[in-house]
Amino acid sequence: MEIILLKDIEKLGDKHDIVNVKPGYGRNYLLPQGLAVNANAVNRKKREEIIAEEEAKEAARLDEYKAMAAKLDGQVLKIGVKAGTTGKIFGSVTNVQLAHAIKDQFDLEIERKKIVLPEEVKELGTYTATLNLHKEFTSKVDFELIEE
Repeated sequence: MEIILLKDIEKLGDKHDIVNVKPGYGRNYLLPQGLAVNANAVNRKKREEIIAEEEAKEAARLDEYKAMAAKLDGQVLKIGVKAGTTGKIFGSVTNVQLAHAIKDQFDLEIERKKIVLPEEVKELGTYTATLNLHKEFTSKVDFELIEE
């Protein structure tokens, strides 16, 4: 059964993706919950229009994204973590923690999905994350893990 997702669903797809699911899952869960619609001709046409509108909005926000990147350029985020005596931290740092740190320290709202960590962050030190703010524009932000 082909459906169009109306929201991001983990392990299935992102908003506006056309995916194949088992008929029972689509009919009994996704459609009644309002998470998806059937991928018929009418809904496919609506999907194209909605995607075009959202891309236009994103293009208009390009200057805003560049201003955010300029504000973060050259700055180092400080993230306090609990660590052992060898410098290994308990757990790991994720893009969710980076999004909260950017919000707290620089008062910028960046979606966690737009923050990409290059490797697993499991030790104290300085790292660099990539911000995929727009299809045509990416930025980098440095962050340092310090022991609390």
